[in-house]
Amino acid sequence: MDKKNNFEPQLKVQNISGKMNYPQVSIVVLNWNGWEDTIECLESLYQINYPKYDVIVVDNGSEDDSINNIKKYCNGEMEVKSNFFTYNLTNKPIKIIEFKKEESEFLRKETLNLPSNKKLNLIKNDENYGFAEGNNIGMIYALQFLGPDYVLLLNNDTFVDKHFLEELVKVADEDAEVSSVQSLLLKPGGKLVDSMGQELLIWSARDIGMDSKNKKLTKNREIFGACAAAALYRSKALKRVGLFDKDFFAIYEDVDLSWRIRLDGFKSVLAVNSIVYHKRNISKSVSKLQNMDWMLNPDERWYHLTKNMMILAIRYHPSSFLSNPKYLFKLLSTLLGSFYFSLREKKLKKTFKIIRKNFKIRKNLNNNSRLKDLQKKWIS
Repeated sequence: MDKKNNFEPQLKVQNISGKMNYPQVSIVVLNWNGWEDTIECLESLYQINYPKYDVIVVDNGSEDDSINNIKKYCNGEMEVKSNFFTYNLTNKPIKIIEFKKEESEFLRKETLNLPSNKKLNLIKNDENYGFAEGNNIGMIYALQFLGPDYVLLLNNDTFVDKHFLEELVKVADEDAEVSSVQSLLLKPGGKLVDSMGQELLIWSARDIGMDSKNKKLTKNREIFGACAAAALYRSKALKRVGLFDKDFFAIYEDVDLSWRIRLDGFKSVLAVNSIVYHKRNISKSVSKLQNMDWMLNPDERWYHLTKNMMILAIRYHPSSFLSNPKYLFKLLSTLLGSFYFSLREKKLKKTFKIIRKNFKIRKNLNNNSRLKDLQKKWIS
């Protein structure tokens, strides 16, 4: 995070004599009315081979019985039934430290001597702050009180290979300029790709390789940025560039963070041997009336989608795009769509304010010498 937050870098010397010394990792899992997916995700996490991690579950004001069911799981009172791994009762009960968003401190001594798979930090939000701010709450807590070398964001509708975190950290440790590393996201079963990283288009952005056949990549590759469904961030970088912009709420907040990481001179890499399975669009938590982009109903989704596309365009797209008729049509139609759905969501004044703010941000970014180079290299 930037200097005004008074977070001091806490990175340690790593890979001494070629040996991995297991940097500390804080893992943030966001939950909202999705306890079935969340406990399946947690059970897979608690079976990994990495020895130094803290799990932080942020409950975003769930309206179902998520809190109680997560507690039952941790107490060993609720078996996780999964087609992908075998439930392990031997690490139960899992010690829970629970607190609310505004409760900034708690007694860590209760869990200091416990192994990673025997403890859980549970933050209980009083409302749904969206994907961006919900994850921020977990990341701020981790950076302030847990002192991790890395922060990992993991969607609750995922389950992980037992080696995934070791592979992520290994890639990050190889190069100090790498500040975000993404796991290879596969569909359950492993035959199809869910995401191989972020790809920037002339208009918008997308996940590379989504729904393509898994060709079992053998080499890590540089990507523009990491999809936040399974993204490891270097704490030092987060302290410099900041966390998610809460104006996004949901959709493209990770693309914006990737831009800021790049503009600060850092890089991002896909770790092909770090495997995470993502149940995108088949999550147990999603009803027919909701969308996976943080459980949004159709009007909410279009509001945030159009607003956030405008934010990215204003902040990062080259002005030369305005001479392209197709781009100009996309820009104007998205702007109109943003105002239309802002009216439907009764947020027109807020949207105007956000757009004005982003013109100021772009003015400042024009002084960043890396902006044009990044535009030429990554926007296709």
